[in-house]
Amino acid sequence: MKNPFARLLALLFTLALVAAACGSDSAGSDAADAGDSGGESDEGSDSDEGTDSDEGDEASDGDSDEGSDAGDDGESAGSADLSGVCPANVVFQLDWNPESEHGALYELVGKENYTLDSNNFVVSGDLVAGGENTGVTIEVRSGGPAVGFQPPVAVAYADNDITMFYINSDAAYNNAEEFPSLSVVAPLDKNPQIIMWDPETYDVDTIADLPDDTILRIFGGATYAEHLISAGIVQESQIDESYDGTPAIFVSEGGAIAQQGFASAEPYIYKNEVEEWGKDVRYQLIHDTGWEIYAAALAIRAAEKDDLSPCLEVLVPIIQQAQVDYINDPDATNALIVEAVEANHPGWLYSEGVAEFSRQAQLDNGLVGNGSNDTLGDFDFDRMEKVYEILGGVFPDVGPLTPEDLMTNEFIDPSIGL
Repeated sequence: MKNPFARLLALLFTLALVAAACGSDSAGSDAADAGDSGGESDEGSDSDEGTDSDEGDEASDGDSDEGSDAGDDGESAGSADLSGVCPANVVFQLDWNPESEHGALYELVGKENYTLDSNNFVVSGDLVAGGENTGVTIEVRSGGPAVGFQPPVAVAYADNDITMFYINSDAAYNNAEEFPSLSVVAPLDKNPQIIMWDPETYDVDTIADLPDDTILRIFGGATYAEHLISAGIVQESQIDESYDGTPAIFVSEGGAIAQQGFASAEPYIYKNEVEEWGKDVRYQLIHDTGWEIYAAALAIRAAEKDDLSPCLEVLVPIIQQAQVDYINDPDATNALIVEAVEANHPGWLYSEGVAEFSRQAQLDNGLVGNGSNDTLGDFDFDRMEKVYEILGGVFPDVGPLTPEDLMTNEFIDPSIGL
């Protein structure tokens, strides 16, 4: 998002889309969650430096704590034959435009023969594992503006061709009655959403340390706001839901306000591509305030578990390994992501610099990682018990539900990790 101030208005729509990708985690929609920038630890170091990830205190249910570091050497777990057990065309529904946060899925697209469909916002090709064809094809469908900003779970329920879709823990909980889902793998261990501020204006380390009159400008309907208020981290009077995804207000206020974002995007964008700012921001991950949802887990329609189980037993480990492979060697996949944006989303900017920063920020901040054990992609049910207590207060008319109702580690290979 590069724009001198004289050109800022002309690019507001573009900037809005970038930030929106890092945006709302509203009760009924997770479409914007996957693109937000990452965040800092509770110690609040400057964003460009990254922070050490919190590994978590609890072990995941059903997963071996002794899982091997399968991805340390960058080698793939190998190819697998999906023909006969999976749909001939495996379709994934994204929550936003192509971004590095979706690296695991674009890693699965064969780089030798793929198609960019600008009419339908789709990237398709052979589905590969370890560079080898699996006998089926893959479609990665853009979300957000490409589907009228509908949440992926709603899109999936309207189109049975969709095999798997992204969903956040809070959206899965809130939609459990209308659109029941089952999350089967979590490529991201932490939610990338942050609250960011100007360290020259506010020399503090956490959101709670901001003065009580500091305005937090966020997207409307962001459910984490209710958590921040109920936990006493901010006051209701501090919440301003007028954020439109652009940097104009943050810049014009000279950093007097705080604003939402993604640790894996905004810190780079504001320092390197918003010329009127051109400096560091400081931030804290929403995750580190106790909002420890899984952002952008991959899910199926819950009623299809029995039919899809033979496929998931093979496909889920392939997705786990694809995330490891992407993190260890991102260049070809990042090039595809940037090319897909240019071809399929010409009104939106996503540079090579943002793509590489995003991948590194995901790793540095623990947004992608093994969590509390040696396994990438599994769900920590002890952690989720605490999250569900919070969600029960945010959505009092839903449930009661348990994490086991909406997620499973049944198909996870515990030996695959970073």
